[in-house]
Amino acid sequence: MDNFRQFLYNKCLSFSVRIVRFSQYLQKEKQLYVISNQICRSGTSIGANLAEAQYGSSRKDFLAKCYISLRESFETCYWLDVLFQADLISERQYSSLYEDCTELKKLFISITNKTKNNLKEEKADSEHRVHDINGMQETPNS
Repeated sequence: MDNFRQFLYNKCLSFSVRIVRFSQYLQKEKQLYVISNQICRSGTSIGANLAEAQYGSSRKDFLAKCYISLRESFETCYWLDVLFQADLISERQYSSLYEDCTELKKLFISITNKTKNNLKEEKADSEHRVHDINGMQETPNS
């Protein structure tokens, strides 16, 4: 695994562990079972989908899994907003988790944009090569 992949994997893993502990806190201290389950699912899904993406069957599969990670990071930020706006968590708890989640969002936005652009370029190159091959088969006066 290259350095960036390892870095991203570790970031997602660390965030997942924090979310699991935060979810336990919400259940034990606040008796917020439904929201606790929701934020635990979305927050841990970010890294789980990254793990799947790294071993995807194709670049399109990789991109699809990274988009899921991106959407899950947006959902996790939403649940943090709800908890904070409802005065159920402190500003310190909110800020710390929200900053980490926002960092993951930015990373996945960059990854999905770069991968999408690479796929477009590969497709254009492939279509250009097919056109060149077909062009070589034609005779000049046909």
